[in-house]
Amino acid sequence: MRTEVIAAILVLLAGVNLQAQPFPTMVEIPGLDLRMGATEVTNTQYEAFRPEHKELRGDGGFSLGDNEAVVNVSWYDAVAYCEWLSKQTGKSYRLPTEAEWEFACRAGTSTPYWTGDTLLSSMLKNQKTERNLKPVSLEVAQSPANPFGLYDMHGNVEEWCADEWYYGTRITKGGSHNTPVQYLTSSIRLAALPSDAHTQIGFRVVETDKPASTIMLTPLKSLKVKQKAVSSRYWGRLYKRNRKPRFETPIPFVIPPADSANFMHHNHQPAVTYCPNGDLLAIWFSCENEHDREMNVLCSRLRKGSKRWTPAELFYRIDSRNLTGSSLMTLPDGTLLHFNGIGNSGDWQNLALALRRSSDNGVTWSDAQLIEPRHARRHQVIAGPILHSSGILIQLCDAGAGGQDGTSIHLSFDGGISWHDPWDGSPLPDFSKDTTGTTIAGIHAGIVELEDGSLMALGRGNSINDSMPCSISRDFGTTWTYSASEFPPIGSGQRLILRRLNEGPLMLISFTGQPDKTTSELSKTLGHGLFVALSYDDGKTWPVKKLLTNADGKTYNGGAWTGDFTMTDTTAEPKGYLACTQTPDGTIHLLSSRLHYRFNLKWIEQ
Repeated sequence: MRTEVIAAILVLLAGVNLQAQPFPTMVEIPGLDLRMGATEVTNTQYEAFRPEHKELRGDGGFSLGDNEAVVNVSWYDAVAYCEWLSKQTGKSYRLPTEAEWEFACRAGTSTPYWTGDTLLSSMLKNQKTERNLKPVSLEVAQSPANPFGLYDMHGNVEEWCADEWYYGTRITKGGSHNTPVQYLTSSIRLAALPSDAHTQIGFRVVETDKPASTIMLTPLKSLKVKQKAVSSRYWGRLYKRNRKPRFETPIPFVIPPADSANFMHHNHQPAVTYCPNGDLLAIWFSCENEHDREMNVLCSRLRKGSKRWTPAELFYRIDSRNLTGSSLMTLPDGTLLHFNGIGNSGDWQNLALALRRSSDNGVTWSDAQLIEPRHARRHQVIAGPILHSSGILIQLCDAGAGGQDGTSIHLSFDGGISWHDPWDGSPLPDFSKDTTGTTIAGIHAGIVELEDGSLMALGRGNSINDSMPCSISRDFGTTWTYSASEFPPIGSGQRLILRRLNEGPLMLISFTGQPDKTTSELSKTLGHGLFVALSYDDGKTWPVKKLLTNADGKTYNGGAWTGDFTMTDTTAEPKGYLACTQTPDGTIHLLSSRLHYRFNLKWIEQ
């Protein structure tokens, strides 16, 4: 109660009127040579600078009123507003640094919040992770100010700071609505791409002639990596040696590092590609809870000629954001592409889609480009992008967070600069009745180009006649035709591979049935678990099917949701999120959630 009384007195003494001010109301910050906005910048204040922003009011049910905190503004937008405000007033405005923001927020306190160990009930605005954000009022100054006279320093909306952080991100502070309270403390550091703009980030300004003294951290470079490209002669020699059937005992690629700061309990959803120098590069997410914000993307490298993967190290991170879904690919010119989903909150449903590039075998990467900037469904990245013979880049994403939400397709006609989702907004069809639609059937789908240039995809869920659904498009994903495949449906903890091998056949790697089910016709024929199939006629028939096992009777740990399993002549890995690449020597490199399999076409056909 004492803090509320002090705050009220301070506001009265300052004569502050916070209602519909054309410019932000500023208050002195004792101990700092600056004044800070008493509230976050409001819609009225921001739209004096950029009137067209009014069209974004009410997005998702948020920030409709004049005196609500402005949202859907990027870091660049906030900086531009400060520059405009400086010209309008003849004073110097900028964003606060993280240190300035935290000093002002604490207002002399040392507890998690300036209010103590807990927040006042009037400050709470649905403080929990929601798959669908619950609309709340973002009107400023509706709860008491801190002892310095600053409102809404905990919650309401996150606030951009001037500081640059890891991987080209910018720091945000204070937390927002629809966010657990532990992310609203004075000290918590969050981050976002500077081009990101959504309904949980706004900003406030400071007035000072003192330039910002900001933090700028860049991640440590990866372990030394040889940059010399492998010659075609080298791959050719290996290909000749690879003519005999080959299947090697699987080895782990998820190796805990000595420093476990970024390595967490749950390691899942891999992607893999080969680099021009002959290395394999694998990435995956590491977290304690897939529905949480504390998620890192880690990487490991199998160096050319090595028999062991390097220990895991940090590959990508945006502080306190969900990063579900990653993919990698190598372009013909040697450029590596990294796609990743980026959350605005803790759940994986509402993601933006980002792309990074590397020209040095994955050692350093460009800043992320938001290729699908809106945080929405249809952006959860699936490993296995392809380059169409026409030059079109294709990246698949889950179309929603549910197991029956289907798969979306994203296309780039200009080498990855701009992207397009051809979906027309139509819902998924009823697969028991409808044979066409505008979304790929099944989540976690794999895709291939057929010989006539059309596209074929297989996915999990949305089964047709109790079979895995097959989707075919002859107009680059605008419409799809559905049919039942000859394969059993798969389920939780399983993700398939569909790709065209360098030698020409189509290859499917999947499971003979859903976890703990051994009743499919395929399981009766082959056994249970991971299998590979080949088609020589563009998916019309699949005459070759084979269980992926060395039948050694040993027990392996598949990690993630898989755990321990035993390989026999009738049992293989029962679960796993699969990722795959094929090196120019013909070796097929398959990753499950923890294990790396190596085999070739001759072994499949044996």
